[in-house]
Amino acid sequence: MALMASVEEIRNAQRAKGPATVLAIGTATPENCIHQSDYADYYFRVTKSERMTELKKFKRICSPAGEKSMIKKRYIHLTEKMLEEHPNIGASMAPSLNIRQEIITAEIPKLGKEAALKALKEWG
Repeated sequence: MALMASVEEIRNAQRAKGPATVLAIGTATPENCIHQSDYADYYFRVTKSERMTELKKFKRICSPAGEKSMIKKRYIHLTEKMLEEHPNIGASMAPSLNIRQEIITAEIPKLGKEAALKALKEWG
């Protein structure tokens, strides 16, 4: 009858001996890039809210003169085609969580794969 290893012995056997090293870091961003200075106009257009004058503050926040965050570009998965297909995403107070979750469930692993491949290429 073989002796059973303790949990601690199993964990110690699975641990690396020596320091950990990061060999490379890969990054990936969605293809849809919107410049910060254009973001408010883009947002108003895709949400069909150009007529809403109370949102002028949003436009001022996104303008380069009022920008303190140093954000120059926004990378997003949503395209105008997606927003046309799923109007709840751009509608105020409309339920859109399930739709957004479906989109990220499909798209995030693609970004992870792209970042991992870049890291592996950099590492060699």
